[in-house]
Amino acid sequence: MNKLIAKNTLYLYFRMLISMGVGLYTSRVVLATLGVEDYGVYNVVGGMVFMLSFLNVSMSGATSRFLTFALGKNDKAEFQKMFSAALTIHILIAFIILVLAETAGLWFFENKIVIAPDRMNAARIVYQLSIISTMATIIQAPYNAAIIAYEQMNVYAYIEILSVCLKLSIVFLLIVAHWDKLILYAFLMLLVSFLIAITYGIFCVKRFKNCRYQYEWNKNVIYPMLTFTGWSAFGCVAHMGTTQGINILLNLFFGTVINAAYGIAAQVNGAITSFVSNFQTAVNPQIVKLYAAGKMNDLYNLMFENAKFSFSLMWLLLLPLSLRLETVLHVWLVEVPEHAVLFCRLALVQSLIVCVQRPFVMAILATGKIRLFQMSVGTVLLSVLPISYFFLKAGMTPHTVFLICIGASVVELLLELYLLKKWINLSLVALSKTILIPIFLIITCTLPTAIWVNHYCSFILTTLISGLSICIAAYFIVFTTETRTKAIHYIKYKVAQRF
Repeated sequence: MNKLIAKNTLYLYFRMLISMGVGLYTSRVVLATLGVEDYGVYNVVGGMVFMLSFLNVSMSGATSRFLTFALGKNDKAEFQKMFSAALTIHILIAFIILVLAETAGLWFFENKIVIAPDRMNAARIVYQLSIISTMATIIQAPYNAAIIAYEQMNVYAYIEILSVCLKLSIVFLLIVAHWDKLILYAFLMLLVSFLIAITYGIFCVKRFKNCRYQYEWNKNVIYPMLTFTGWSAFGCVAHMGTTQGINILLNLFFGTVINAAYGIAAQVNGAITSFVSNFQTAVNPQIVKLYAAGKMNDLYNLMFENAKFSFSLMWLLLLPLSLRLETVLHVWLVEVPEHAVLFCRLALVQSLIVCVQRPFVMAILATGKIRLFQMSVGTVLLSVLPISYFFLKAGMTPHTVFLICIGASVVELLLELYLLKKWINLSLVALSKTILIPIFLIITCTLPTAIWVNHYCSFILTTLISGLSICIAAYFIVFTTETRTKAIHYIKYKVAQRF
């Protein structure tokens, strides 16, 4: 099991390194080519359409859980029934999104979104293209879930690399094109969405016999998925409120320029968290399968190890970057939107909390008992938008919404731990000793060193010294004695092979 996780993690990191490098470059060129105003328009319009796809986000989580659970029980017949049911539901969701986007969404776009009058026609075209692109992504989701359930991360990595390479080609076309660059960018992104969706579909049909679609409205399969999805949808609506909802709220108060800063923060945050999310993507199917097999002690250990390693990896990247973020953004973007630096720092702090809680969320989803989970956590997240609106209306600065999101993430983590104690008898004492105390020790041991080094050294030296201190602290604090022994033996074995 550990070897499979390690292999899949390597595939995902290979994909991430290429994706991140290309993504950072394309973001720089797209921002420079479109300009801050058009970049903000694309960010807020595309984000608005994505917000309407909350049904798909919740259904994707349900699909992944049910497909992985079926494989955990080694029931291939059930897997095929669930895959076909999931694809049927996703097609219906795509149609529902189309209706919502062309009615309530279109009204909100025309009457509430703040866009310069001379760019309104271009924004309308971008809106329609974004709807079609979202529909293609929705129908693709069950195929993604099947690849992850089968833990074929190498294929997932290769297709995503293809996606970023296609997006890189878009950048070069934008530079030489003489048409409206905003419209061209949205159209080319739509073509990429179609090509990737088709690629996923063809691979799954040819590789997995259980992924061949057979229409059947099986109530015993569809209704549990819809019930799971219904409660997940509540949680997804709440989560959207802390991402795209905040984006729209900032637009209403401050215009499209602030959306450009928000978009940059999302890019930086996505690049850093991808280091952790790749590792967690490789581990998540094992969490569900261990629960399905009833191996609770193994489940506890995997959750604890996942949370500790995720935090250590995130801290390794976040600490030096946060100290020199302004310099990095100026080198990357040249023209840095106002508020982007502070937005990035606060978004990374929130992600540090989220990366610790993700293994616990996956364990909750594995139980299938999500009604109370979504009601409690979703209520906390839903409160973010009205609270943010109240503070912004009172004249507070834009970064206030990020502080509110950080507070909500802390409350969310506490609720998740309470539910796991109730449902799978998770020991909070063991969790504190295994996770919380080591995390506190790592922060207190490495933060003062990084701050001191940052005053006297260059960015490269700051990164190297702080990174080395975090690695040393993680080795002695995070790693168990067994893990350290295995690591030493592995290194000795590799050195002996070479010499």
